[in-house]
Amino acid sequence: MAEKVVFDTNIRLAAVLWRGAAYKCWLAARAGLVELVYCREMITEFSEQLSVKFGFSVDQVRAAVHEFRRFGQEVAITGTLHVVDSDPDDDIFIECALVAGAPIIVSGDRHLLELSGYQHIQILTPGMFLAWLRDPASLEEARKDE
Repeated sequence: MAEKVVFDTNIRLAAVLWRGAAYKCWLAARAGLVELVYCREMITEFSEQLSVKFGFSVDQVRAAVHEFRRFGQEVAITGTLHVVDSDPDDDIFIECALVAGAPIIVSGDRHLLELSGYQHIQILTPGMFLAWLRDPASLEEARKDE
């Protein structure tokens, strides 16, 4: 069974907008190399960012959301976890990973990356995640390179 993974909103946005490392992470999820998990709150934030910040039409937002839902599993969170003091909006990603039993969050957000992990969860940049996909034992080496 594929490892469960949470992509934060910035990774989802970058995967839609550009063809860099975040897009490669998304392709790995689409290919079934990992199992993407998300919560309703993450979809709401993603939709709002696409619409407000990037000017996507309602139909474009629906298509992007549909694509992520199609290749992921939704979990319900309570919104009561408070871990990221410097940016409480990021708590949803930690809680989603905890509820889903996902050991990895992929993020480019400095508030999450500063944690580096929480309980059993590792917080990885897209580059670190891609290195882990190639060779799970290489994670320590990837951390040094970031």
